[in-house]
Amino acid sequence: MNKRYDVVVIGAGPAGYIAAIRAAQHGLKVACIDEWKNKDGKNAFGGTCLNAGCIPSKTMLESSELFHRARHEFKQHGIKTGPIEVDIAVMQKRRASIVRQLTNGIAGLLKANKIDGLVGHGKLLADKKIEFKPVDGDVEIIDAANVIIASGSSPIELPLAKFDDENIVDSWGALEFDAIPNRLGVIGAGVIGLELGSVWSRLGSKVTIIEAMHDFLFMADREVAAVAGKEFRKQGLDIKLGAKLTSAKVGKSSVTLEYEDGGDPKTVEVDKLVVAVGRRPFTTGLLADDSGIQLDERGFIVVDHECHTQVKGVYAVGDCVRGPMLAHKGSEEGVMVADLIAGESAEMNYDIIPSVIYTAPEIAWVGKTEQEIEQTGRAYKTGSFPFAASGRAKAMEQTSGMVKIISAQDDDEILGVHIVGPMAGELISEAVLAMEFSASTEDIQRTIHAHPSLAEAIHEAALAVDNKALNFPNK
Repeated sequence: MNKRYDVVVIGAGPAGYIAAIRAAQHGLKVACIDEWKNKDGKNAFGGTCLNAGCIPSKTMLESSELFHRARHEFKQHGIKTGPIEVDIAVMQKRRASIVRQLTNGIAGLLKANKIDGLVGHGKLLADKKIEFKPVDGDVEIIDAANVIIASGSSPIELPLAKFDDENIVDSWGALEFDAIPNRLGVIGAGVIGLELGSVWSRLGSKVTIIEAMHDFLFMADREVAAVAGKEFRKQGLDIKLGAKLTSAKVGKSSVTLEYEDGGDPKTVEVDKLVVAVGRRPFTTGLLADDSGIQLDERGFIVVDHECHTQVKGVYAVGDCVRGPMLAHKGSEEGVMVADLIAGESAEMNYDIIPSVIYTAPEIAWVGKTEQEIEQTGRAYKTGSFPFAASGRAKAMEQTSGMVKIISAQDDDEILGVHIVGPMAGELISEAVLAMEFSASTEDIQRTIHAHPSLAEAIHEAALAVDNKALNFPNK
């Protein structure tokens, strides 16, 4: 007789394991299937985010930023040091240790919530049956009253620059270099490309980033993107916009890149090449032909606003469905779906999902950009405040960047908040909360912010919307 569960989750990344835990909190019998295998051959829960993405990249970003600050900023604080050196082996050991602690923590959470964590490959069959192929053992068929697909995504590979895990690598490979490349090439100046480029640039690599788009960070507000781009170039990142890769030839000890820049052929030689041009939904071996699940033209699983697929009782969440490929978006979808399965009311506010780029300065935003609002024709007003005028930022020696707030002209509703500067990823939460409650700019103006704090920059930007800034000249 087949095993039967109330809910079977395929995938144990941030969308999957959170969905499983929430379903178990409702008293449902839950199994969570995952086949992730790390480079050491060991299986682990957590998916790309914990094993090869969000967590290890932020660990390396933190380590590399501390090194950079020790070399370039400590003297401004009156701190004298001897020669500063990097021990990559120790840095990488720390990264691996943090990843291991967190992935083991997920295994513990599943166990604590009485969830069966199944290690192996899951495939959705007809009638909500799951073909489970364990790492060790025979194939089993599992019956499920409900199925949540949270299979995640995988890096896009370019035909001109195929991964060889040595010279040409994806984002995971770029986090595991055992030596600092003298010359690093990055294809793609998006979130992943900028973060990885920043890591190795701080540690000493000469980094060249080739980006096909003519606009830097096209998805961000133009004003904020311009400020960020200027800062990255000052840091030494050589960002080539409107550049199209035409060839990547691997030699004995280097990779020769040929690209077109404004129609002119150019060549650059690098020691390692990182391809970071985006990710695609992972559905390999996931769906039987008669499963009833449909994919769109880009390979995403088709769902409605509540993440229902076209098969009753089957849901899909996270990177494998429409919307931004963000861990927190997937987690909240997982919570929503588990609550719906349990018969509760639940919804997602897709209009206020924050985005963060963990470079230095950090970049974060929520809501619409000024350009998007212009296209709607709605009258709006803006206010901004530079961190150069923030006492806390000055004390931190991190004065680059600004806060920008966009509000409706008619009812003062906050439409978008955009930050480039220190701790932007933390500061944006105030804006998300405000917009969740449909706050007005005046609401933030009348909210008391601690002094001295970075958060005062949000307060001042809100005041500036109505030309009431107190610590910086108004328009």
